[in-house]
Amino acid sequence: MARPESEIYEQSQQLSWPEKEELHRTLVAELDGPADPDVEKAWLEESQRRYRELEEGKVEAVPGEVVFERLRARLRQ
Repeated sequence: MARPESEIYEQSQQLSWPEKEELHRTLVAELDGPADPDVEKAWLEESQRRYRELEEGKVEAVPGEVVFERLRARLRQ
């Protein structure tokens, strides 16, 4: 018979921080399911496409500081 969630939670409170991190990683990985076998290929293609757009002048790079300042401004609204 499975143990009640409350009992498992109580026991988890006795774990060290690194043990809690490992438990968290394990549970999240289990919930996420298997990795998509095509994800690496898709990200490679996407990064190559974005690089070509930069090189061809189709898009303009925005410095990280500007991106984060814009984000902070939007979050303040």
